[in-house]
Amino acid sequence: MPVITKIIVAAAVFVCAGAAFGAEKLNVLFIALDDLRPELGCYGQTHIHSPNIDRLAQRGVQFKRAYCQYPVCNASRASVLTGMRPDSTGVYDNLTNLRKRAPDVITLPQHFKNHGYVTRAFGKIYHGAFEKTYVGREYDDPPSWNTPPWYGSPQYYFSPHGIEIARDVYAKKYHKSGADLDNWTTEFVQGLATEAPDVPDSTPYDGEMTDRAIRALSELKEQPFFLAVGYLKPHLPFVAPKKYWDLYDRKSLPLPNPAEAPRNAPAVALLRNGELRVQYTNMRDEALSEAQSRELRHGYFACVSYVDSLIGRLVDELDRLGLREKTIIVLWGDHGYHLGEQTLWGKLTSFELSSRVPLIVCAPGRNGAGEKSDRLVELVDLYPSLCQLASLPMPHHLEGTSLVPLLDAPNQSWKTAAFSQVVHGGTSGRSIRTDRYRFTSWQPTKSSDETVAVAVELYDCLHATMETENIASLPENAQLVKELSEKLKAGWREAEPNTAK
Repeated sequence: MPVITKIIVAAAVFVCAGAAFGAEKLNVLFIALDDLRPELGCYGQTHIHSPNIDRLAQRGVQFKRAYCQYPVCNASRASVLTGMRPDSTGVYDNLTNLRKRAPDVITLPQHFKNHGYVTRAFGKIYHGAFEKTYVGREYDDPPSWNTPPWYGSPQYYFSPHGIEIARDVYAKKYHKSGADLDNWTTEFVQGLATEAPDVPDSTPYDGEMTDRAIRALSELKEQPFFLAVGYLKPHLPFVAPKKYWDLYDRKSLPLPNPAEAPRNAPAVALLRNGELRVQYTNMRDEALSEAQSRELRHGYFACVSYVDSLIGRLVDELDRLGLREKTIIVLWGDHGYHLGEQTLWGKLTSFELSSRVPLIVCAPGRNGAGEKSDRLVELVDLYPSLCQLASLPMPHHLEGTSLVPLLDAPNQSWKTAAFSQVVHGGTSGRSIRTDRYRFTSWQPTKSSDETVAVAVELYDCLHATMETENIASLPENAQLVKELSEKLKAGWREAEPNTAK
C-alpha cells in the first residue's frame, strides 16, 4: 500500500465547524447517508420536502459540486474514513475488507479517539449495518470506536403484504418452512422494492437508530465526542412510513430526465448493475413501465423526507443540549444514484449522477456560514478538514485537501479538478471533473499502459447537469481530449489549489 507523505490543506463539503487553535475541543457529529444524491430543497430540487437538511445548510457551507471517489458503498466509505483514494486503500467494491488491504492505517474516528475523544457509531458508517447478517460485523473497525457500533435489525418490511412477500423470499432463499418462517426478520431479506407501512418513525431501522443516537448525545455532552450516525435510507428498498409517502402526489412527480442514454456513449459506460431488477420481486422487468418508474421515484423521495425528519430531531437535540457552538456537523452522502435517468437505476457508473454527492459542513464561527460553494471538492477532503477544524495533527497518509479555507470564503479559487473511478467487469473507468467538463478514460484493469484506452468520454457540462452527448470523437475536440487525458494522468496532486502546494 503506497503511503502518501504530502499533506494537503484545502477542500470542501457540507461541514459545520470552527474554533481557534488551542480553544476548547470541538465535538463532531458525523452524519452519513446511503445512496443520497443531491435531491434536496437546498440543492434547488423544489419537488423535495427536506426542510431540516435545508435548515442545516443555512447554518453551514453547502458544497454544490462535491464528488465521491468511487460510487459504491464500501469503496467510498473506505476512502472517506481513511482520507485515501481507492488506489491507496485497495478497496474497489463491496467485498473487500479495508483492514486486509490497509491493516495499519489510522482511520478518521481512530485518529480522534487517539487524541482524547470518545468515539461512538450508530448504523452504517463502514459497510456493515446488521449484527449477524449480510456482511455482519466483518467490515466493522474496532480500532475506530470506544465501544462497538450499534447495528439494528435487518427487517425491512412492516405491512401485511410486505411481510408475506418477505417470508416467501426467506423460505425459498434459506429453505425454511413452518415455524422457522418466523425468523425471516433475522436475515437480509429483499422482497418488495417499495413499501409505505403505516408505522411510527421509530419502528424502521433509521428511526430506532436516531432514538439511540439522541440518547447518546445526552451521555456524551460533558466530554469531547466524535459521534457517527449512519442512515440506511434512501437506499433500496424504498421503505418509509406512510406519512412521508403522503407528502407527494405521484402523478405530479417529475419523470427521469433525460431518460435516454447519452448519445455516442460507449457500451461499457452503460452497463447495468442488478441491484434493482435482480434483487426485488416486483421490479424484475428488463424495461420498467412508467408506473413502476413513478413508484420507485416516489419511494426514493419519501425515504429522503423520512431521514430528513430524523436528522432534524437529531440536530434539534444537539441544540437543546447547548452543544451548537461546540460541535462540527458534517452531512454527506456516500455516492450518488440514478433514478431512471440515462436508462440507469442505481450507482456504479462514471456519470455525474453516480459520483456527485450532497455535502454540508457546519463549523462554529466560520465566516461562510449560510453560503453555498461552487468549488470542486471531494469526499476524501473530509479527514483533513476535520483535523484542522478540531486542531488535531494531520496524519502523513492523507490524500485530500482541507476544506477549511472554503468555510470562510466559499468561492475563492480552489482545486482544478475532482477525481473518481469505477470498474465494469474487466475495464476500469477513471474520470476527471473540471469546472466545465467530465472526461473518462476506460482501460483494461490489468493493463499497465495508461496510453491505451478502450473508450473515451467527454461531456460538456457548462449548460447541463447531466451528460447528454459524448463529444470525444469530434475533430475539433482532439486537443481538448489530449489535455484532459494528460490532466487525468497527472492526478490529484496537480489539481490542488495554490494554497495547498
